[in-house]
Amino acid sequence: MTKGFTFSLPVSVVVLAIFYIYFTTVFIFIDRWFGLMSSPGLMNAIVFTAVALMCVFSYTVAILRDPGRVPADYMPDVEDDQNPMHEIKRKGGDLRYCQKCSHYKPPRAHHCRVCKRCVLRMVLLVGSLTNDSLEDELQTGGSFRTAYVISGLLLVPLSVALSVLLGWHIYLIFHNKTTIEYHEGVRALWLAEKGGTVYKHPYDLGIFENLTSVLGPNIFSWICPSSRHIGSGLNFRTAYHNAVGASMSK
Repeated sequence: MTKGFTFSLPVSVVVLAIFYIYFTTVFIFIDRWFGLMSSPGLMNAIVFTAVALMCVFSYTVAILRDPGRVPADYMPDVEDDQNPMHEIKRKGGDLRYCQKCSHYKPPRAHHCRVCKRCVLRMVLLVGSLTNDSLEDELQTGGSFRTAYVISGLLLVPLSVALSVLLGWHIYLIFHNKTTIEYHEGVRALWLAEKGGTVYKHPYDLGIFENLTSVLGPNIFSWICPSSRHIGSGLNFRTAYHNAVGASMSK
């Protein structure tokens, strides 16, 4: 049974913002600065259209693709030699169990309140032909000024926010962390320092290994990464595997 689409205010706002920015950039700014039918104007319009299409495609995939779920028959195997590390609760030390979904949580899985289920490796869219009169020129100039102001109010905070998010996610990828794991790691680091021990994120394999584990082993696929290399999403390589491999090679 498939669920129907429901109205989402944040999604609607993002979609309207994308289309407004695209329309004003191509049909107002590029047309006014270069002329839409000129070679520079046409080239800028084509490049911006390609970027806008990639943005719409990525956003559509992000909001429509199923984030995945924990298999109903999943049960952690504490005696598995290939997976010696198991995540436990901060309180009590028991294996992580979701009371809402009534099943155990695999490594890096968390319950999503929006999806209402546990998600694997959860990370925290024509003017007039004539302009002869002075009144028309004033009205057109006022319309352009309004478009400039609205676009500035949209683009400046949006550019700052996206730049911060880009840098933040580059940092997370370099350390092979999700947003939730980062915040949990801050607490774990504080507890380790308090206890006189050293904490290291168990899934941090080194920058290159982290990149390949997130974006894929083929460097050429990093431009358009997929999830085919991740596998079932129930088990992940850890720094422990690297340590064992290094000790066996000696």
